[in-house]
Amino acid sequence: MTPIGILVALLAVLVSMTLDHGRVTELIKIPPLLLVVGGSLGATMAGYDGRRLKAVPKADKSILLPHHGPNVRATIDQLLSVAREVRQNPLVLEQLETDDPFLKTGIQLITSTSDPERVHELLGAEVDNLRVRHSTSIKFFSDMAGYSPTFGILGTVVGLIGVLGQIDSPGKLGPAIASAFAATLWGVMLANAVWLPMSNKLRRRSEEEVAYREMVTEGLLTMQLNVSSMDLRDRLYTYLPPSERTGSPEIAPDPLVAVETAA
Repeated sequence: MTPIGILVALLAVLVSMTLDHGRVTELIKIPPLLLVVGGSLGATMAGYDGRRLKAVPKADKSILLPHHGPNVRATIDQLLSVAREVRQNPLVLEQLETDDPFLKTGIQLITSTSDPERVHELLGAEVDNLRVRHSTSIKFFSDMAGYSPTFGILGTVVGLIGVLGQIDSPGKLGPAIASAFAATLWGVMLANAVWLPMSNKLRRRSEEEVAYREMVTEGLLTMQLNVSSMDLRDRLYTYLPPSERTGSPEIAPDPLVAVETAA
């Protein structure tokens, strides 16, 4: 929805200007647009090293193309199913196949170490590293949004300097002033209609990824403690919206729990 939202915001400005007896062609001026975009991009890049900047083009692609976030409900169902099988056959974990790299890493950890604290520490480090990687692209577009209006004002100042040079030609002052303020318009418009929405989209995706990995970590650690499936389900369902918790399939009781109860 991000490209559609940006397009709607830009069209709103253009249509508003047209209805207000303006001409859209007055906005399409290469010099102010070049100053705002180029200046904001250059100033933002100056604050990063080349290694971190490599993540930005990938972020651009992920924003503009359709993206499906992690399927939390499917992962919860998988963890619950595995937990029931593990209580009867511990080797199930070693044979489990998954396309989720984080889940695969977590399973390898709980099968290779019996220390939950160690597992929590390593998986927590993975989540922290994810936050750091995502923060680069998020802050990049946030910085662009901060620099863009400033360079727009700078473009207006440059344009007004040119206007003062034509003070002896009153007939040229109107178009020259309009052209000068186009830079401010582009600076504010790009900051609020393009750069900030892109930064917010990346931030929301990052939060979604972090929450998903924290849920996987909780599930694996709880599974390692060998608690009941009901307890595991209650813990994992806290990561689902209330509307998705209703109508959930009932979990069969653990065989070991049933035996203990009968005894």
